[in-house]
Amino acid sequence: MWDFSTEPGFQALLDWTRDFVRDRVEPLDLVHPGEAFHPPTGDLRLLVDAMKQEVRDRGLWACHLGPELGGQGYGQLKLALMNEILGTSGWAPIIFGTQAPDTGNAEIIAQYGTDEQKARYLQPLLDGECFSCYSMTEPHAGSDPKMFTTRATRDGDQWVIQGRKFFSSNARTASFFIVMAVTDPDVSAYQGMSMFLVPAETPGIVIERNIGLMGEDEDEGMHALIHYDDVRVPLDNLLGGEGQAFAIAQTRLGGGRVHHAMRAVATCQKALDLLCERVLSRETQGEVLARKQFIQGDIADSYAELQQFRLLVLYTAWEIDQHKDYHRSRKNIAAIKVLTPKVIHDAVLRSMHAHGALGVSNEMPFGGMWMMAPVMGIVDGPTEVHRITVAREVLKGYKPAPGAWPTAHLPGQRAAARENLAAQLEHVIGNA
Repeated sequence: MWDFSTEPGFQALLDWTRDFVRDRVEPLDLVHPGEAFHPPTGDLRLLVDAMKQEVRDRGLWACHLGPELGGQGYGQLKLALMNEILGTSGWAPIIFGTQAPDTGNAEIIAQYGTDEQKARYLQPLLDGECFSCYSMTEPHAGSDPKMFTTRATRDGDQWVIQGRKFFSSNARTASFFIVMAVTDPDVSAYQGMSMFLVPAETPGIVIERNIGLMGEDEDEGMHALIHYDDVRVPLDNLLGGEGQAFAIAQTRLGGGRVHHAMRAVATCQKALDLLCERVLSRETQGEVLARKQFIQGDIADSYAELQQFRLLVLYTAWEIDQHKDYHRSRKNIAAIKVLTPKVIHDAVLRSMHAHGALGVSNEMPFGGMWMMAPVMGIVDGPTEVHRITVAREVLKGYKPAPGAWPTAHLPGQRAAARENLAAQLEHVIGNA
C-alpha cells in the first residue's frame, strides 16, 4: 500500500520541533553565529542547557540512537523528517544532539566499542558534554583510502600513530579523535586499515592550522590540518578489530549521507521561500517580479526539483529502514549524494539572483547557503565517486543484447511480432 502521510503522534512532535527551532533556536544563529561547536559558557551555557533539557523532556534528544543509549531508535525515515527541520539552523543539531560528526562517531562507538570505550568516549557524547573529531582524509589523498600513508604500528603495549590528516572537523574543540591509519601495508587498503580512539590531550597531536570555509577568517575555521607526530595510545584504544576501519567507515557514512541530503532539503525550501517573498514584494517595469515569466520559470523549476529530490531522499530513508542494510541501498544513497550539491546550487542561485545586489551582500543569508553546494559535493566522498557507484549499481540490472542487434531493433521486433500474432490467430481458429 502506498502512503505519503505521517502518523499523527510523530507529526505532533515534528510540529513542536518546527516551532521550537524557529522561535527558540534560530535566534542563536543570529546572535551567536559560528559558536555552535564551541563549548558554551556563562549565560549562553544556561540558555543552551535549558533548550537541551526541553528537547530531552519531549523525548527528542539524540533520536538516532537506541533507547539503551538514551535515544528513541528512530529509523532513517523519521530522522530524515526531523533533519528537514533541523537543517534550517546551525545550532539546531547541537540542541537536539544530532550534530555531525558526533552522531556518526557515537554510532560506531556504540556498535564497535568495548564497554570501557563506551564509558569514556560515548557517554559524554550522549550527554552533550563534549565534541569529537573524525580524522580520516589526508592532504595528498583526499578521501581515497588506497592513497593513505598515516601509519599505526605496534610498540609493546602501545600503538604509535605517525602521519598527517586534512580537514578533520571540530579538531580545535574536540575532546577526542577517531583516527584512521594503515596497520598492514602489505594487504589491500580495505583490509589493512584500523581506527583508533585518541584523547585530545595525547602528546604528539599537532594542529598545524585550523582551516575555515571561504569567507571565514584565517585560522578561525573548524577543519584542521593535523600532524600525528609519534602519537602513542594503549592497545585498548583500537576501535573494532584490526583491519576493520573501512567497514566501520561505511557504517558511519551511510546514514550521514541521508541526513546531509535532508538538511539540504531545508536549505532549498528556505531558498524557495525567500524567492517567493522577494518577487511578490518588488516591482519592476510596472508590475511585481512575480508576474515576469522568467521568474515564474525559476519558481516552477525550484519547486519541482525540490519535490523530486525530497521524495527520493525519503524513499531512500524508507528503503534503509526496510532492509536494515546500507549496502542494499547504496545506489539510492549515492544518487541523493550526487543530487545534493546540484539542487542546493540551483535553488540558492535563483533566489540570490532575484534579490539583486542585496542577494550577494552580507545582509542576507545566501553566502552560507551558497557554500553548502560545493561543500556537499565533497564531504562524505566526492560527487564523481558516487556517480560511478550509481552507474555500476544501475548496470547490475541489465545484460547485453543477445545477438548482433539491440533488442529494440525494429526489423527484428516486427518479425517476432508477426510470429506472435500468427500463433495467436492459429490458437483462436483452432478453438473456434
